[in-house]
Amino acid sequence: MKVYIKTFGCRSNTYDSEIMKNTIQSDIAANEDEADIIIVNSCTVTNFADRDLRQYINKWQDKKIILTGCAAYTQGEELFNSGRVQSVLGHKFKEEIDRYLDFNGVKLGNFDFVNKKIITSFSKTKAFIKIQEGCDFECAYCIIPSVRGHSRSLDEKTILKQIETLSQNGISEFVLTGINMGSYGKDTGTTLADLVEKISKIRGVKRIRLGSLEPSQLNDKLIDLTKNGILERHLHIALQHTSDRMLRIMKRRNRVKQTLELFEKLAAEKIALGTDFIVGHPGESEEIWNEALENFKKYPLTHIHVFRFTPRDGTHSAGLKQDVRGDVAKKRAKIIEEIVRKNNYNFRIENKVPLVVHVENYKKGYYEGYDQFYNKMLIKSGQNIKGGWITFEEYDIKDVNYAKIQ
Repeated sequence: MKVYIKTFGCRSNTYDSEIMKNTIQSDIAANEDEADIIIVNSCTVTNFADRDLRQYINKWQDKKIILTGCAAYTQGEELFNSGRVQSVLGHKFKEEIDRYLDFNGVKLGNFDFVNKKIITSFSKTKAFIKIQEGCDFECAYCIIPSVRGHSRSLDEKTILKQIETLSQNGISEFVLTGINMGSYGKDTGTTLADLVEKISKIRGVKRIRLGSLEPSQLNDKLIDLTKNGILERHLHIALQHTSDRMLRIMKRRNRVKQTLELFEKLAAEKIALGTDFIVGHPGESEEIWNEALENFKKYPLTHIHVFRFTPRDGTHSAGLKQDVRGDVAKKRAKIIEEIVRKNNYNFRIENKVPLVVHVENYKKGYYEGYDQFYNKMLIKSGQNIKGGWITFEEYDIKDVNYAKIQ
């Protein structure tokens, strides 16, 4: 029996899929056509994610389909009862997925598990390492706590063993991830900064990247670690909005005054800063938007993920009056994206320092990689440099950075 794993969604799902690949004893198929069984590791963060999942499942009805991931909790029983999937498994069964390839039925389990197995190889030049599960925040627009459970940390020894093993097998860049990653250690008496410090001392680790953090989850030790040459000098800190009135509607915990002070402090340390921002959430009146925009311009942001709000069934926000037109939300998104684009260019001009680039792939005549500030570098080279670490003192700053190897 050949098994293909289809992954939707976040980095935690990417990690979970690698866990399943390392667990399954059967042959892993290169694509759906070769497979007898398709394991769908699903996302349910938006209604669009649910739609994409259904379209995918409908396309492969000639295969046995095992549904796991977050949509197992929101759509699993319906898809099973309609005969479109043959089994539905909760998150806790991913580590023993090999035992359930013949299973037919619905088995969700509880949310008390944490990953205990380790991955010995990764299919990319860098590895995603999940350090935490679940979320205790209850943002109005988000379904994730309902399908991932409460926040809980993976065992530190397991995480360090995981990275030691992958480092010995040639992986040198590690991206720490989780559902609410900054909550790591709150249930075990340690901190994210303590974990990062220990990882940075593992032989062979050249760079640590962090996933998204909440503003309240940074401390001085973590900030200081960005100076060690191993922790990336880029932090992604979720704001979601820059109007306190909107943040209250969203049931967010951060407020403008405190976060602006934090971002200014980090920018003074020459740290690149990214965030998430939602436009078009119910209640985002013209007055609130203008207030948010004026505040937004004050933030020294260099990277951004902008999301146009779409109601997610089962969340508080979905029950609010949908009072922002799609074209208005789209216009607002473009405005803040352009602000950050200019900020990023200015940051690269003002911080023209030697860039340490990890070369990840080759596309359209250029090798591509990212520097210590999480800015892309396109490289012309006549030799194969994929996977290499290269320091560039000379490069051109345009829409992205460009360099050439003679």
